[in-house]
Amino acid sequence: MKKYFFIILACSFQLAFSNPIKDSIYANKFHNLLLLSEYEYEDCDACGCSASSGGLGFGSMLNSNFVGVRYLNQSYTSKDGIFDNSPWVDENFNTIQIWSKIPITERIQIFTLIPFQHHSRELSTGKEEIQGLGDITVMGMYTLYQTHKDSITLTHKLQMGGGVKMPTGKFNEANNLGTVNQSFQVGTGSWDYLLVADYVIQKNNLGMNLLMDYTIKTENKRNYQYGNQFNYGGLFFYSLEANAVKIMPHIGFVGEVYESNKQHGQVLPNTAGDVLFSKFGIEVGKDKFSLGMSAMLPVNQHLAGSNIEANYRLMFNLNYSL
Repeated sequence: MKKYFFIILACSFQLAFSNPIKDSIYANKFHNLLLLSEYEYEDCDACGCSASSGGLGFGSMLNSNFVGVRYLNQSYTSKDGIFDNSPWVDENFNTIQIWSKIPITERIQIFTLIPFQHHSRELSTGKEEIQGLGDITVMGMYTLYQTHKDSITLTHKLQMGGGVKMPTGKFNEANNLGTVNQSFQVGTGSWDYLLVADYVIQKNNLGMNLLMDYTIKTENKRNYQYGNQFNYGGLFFYSLEANAVKIMPHIGFVGEVYESNKQHGQVLPNTAGDVLFSKFGIEVGKDKFSLGMSAMLPVNQHLAGSNIEANYRLMFNLNYSL
């Protein structure tokens, strides 16, 4: 099985570093299956909710229950204006997140995410920057089914859950005027609701994690409503251990679909979109600490009527197991 994993790894790296199409936007044996059911899953949010967190993740690959810090960088290029000859500008979304995963019962876990945003873009009139506390997310996950440890070598785990994103970040209406990227915000200003389904299958050291989530977004006090968002993804992972150091490379894909934004109940043109990313990374753990890093590169995208292009995303996390 090692041979097949590394063949998949090599093919995905080749695909990830190929040119993107412009005209379209975990575990050590079975006991670590618990840790993998919430892999690092970053939302693009370029069409409607980067202000929410810049990247909503549900956990670490090597820590089932933890507190930690995560850094996410997202790079975009978008039009500075609504005309055909409007110039393209570079945008960088930077997010530092304090996150945790705490068990309430054997089947219930509570996930929290507190983001701090620092975004910048290079306009023709000069550099623009915004920063501040983002929108805090709280979510509960319930384990519907889990294979017993001593039953068979092929293991399964299915979780479902839901949560809320609170409008703790500032929404500035002026940031949306005259620009294509309506996500250049610290917060959305709205109460949003999440539904999540998560499935893990594993045999020996090799496994696969599938995840879907849907975010229902509401209108904020400025009568602006970001479009609902559907995310899906799949990862292959392989578990290694040497000298009490756990190493877990992973590779896969992440897709995101955005509905149109609305203002005063009216649909705004060129605010919907979709993107497919390749994703690859690694996490290393020893004792109670783990360090993770991953990268995402677009394979196919069509964001905001092709007026926004996602370039890449980078993520680093440091966790302490509880």
